[in-house]
Amino acid sequence: MRIANVTGRLTLRRDCGDTDVERASGGRFAADPQAVFERWDEFRAWADAEPADAEATPAVTDLDALGPPSPRPRQVFAIGLNYRAHAAESGHAVPQEPPTFTKYPSSLTGPSGDIALPDGRVDWEVELVVVIGRRAHRVAAEDGWSYVAGLTVGQDISERVRQLAGPVPQFSLAKSFPGFGPTGPELVTPDEFAHPDDLTLGCSVNDEVVQVGSTADLIFPVPELIARLSAVVTLYPGDVVFTGTPAGVGLGRTPQRFLNDGDELKTYIEGIGVMRHRFVTSTSD
Repeated sequence: MRIANVTGRLTLRRDCGDTDVERASGGRFAADPQAVFERWDEFRAWADAEPADAEATPAVTDLDALGPPSPRPRQVFAIGLNYRAHAAESGHAVPQEPPTFTKYPSSLTGPSGDIALPDGRVDWEVELVVVIGRRAHRVAAEDGWSYVAGLTVGQDISERVRQLAGPVPQFSLAKSFPGFGPTGPELVTPDEFAHPDDLTLGCSVNDEVVQVGSTADLIFPVPELIARLSAVVTLYPGDVVFTGTPAGVGLGRTPQRFLNDGDELKTYIEGIGVMRHRFVTSTSD
């Protein structure tokens, strides 16, 4: 199953077109995309029973009309150094525990549009993003996938000067400027993938490929991350988890490379879709 946030409305996406969930369900489910995660199992049962062509309209293809699949999560988690090659390019050993920080929810945005460049050095990080579908606390790794509502494409955009400034790093602030957490274009349930633990992901800057990897190389795969996080905190429906980035970030290059005014960033994950963003020194009205 695929859903999307189309102009702020929860939309079921099928081969025959888009179905507005509130209208098709007669108001049983709200138009607000965030609300569905609290009733995820009930929604899945309804969607599976709904005729494929029920009230379908032509699919929206304009990325500008799409918002983040989980636009207002209670919690946003992010994992650092979760690919061995990225740990190496960052000058760190392979972690024994997943380095965890937060991106503040105000940084979330959709799969397209302009992102304002703050002062400093702004970097890209393609990531598989998980949205939680059930309350999770002390979950066993072998049960981890059953707590996942779906997967989407993400970028953990980072301003490196603030991130690495002493006396201690400022990961959360440096990665939470407006627009620094784009996700989309759709949320895809794990059962849509033949191998959900092995998805190709990557990104390009001005059509030059800068990152390519596979989620098969995650040090802590999705089920293990859910187990490790839920051992400490409670994960709530709609919570968002950025799972880490493969090698190829600008900070790890020689010479280092960062995003500039007018640069276009294209981000993809196989089986989910593509995001496109342009970086500007200031946003226009």
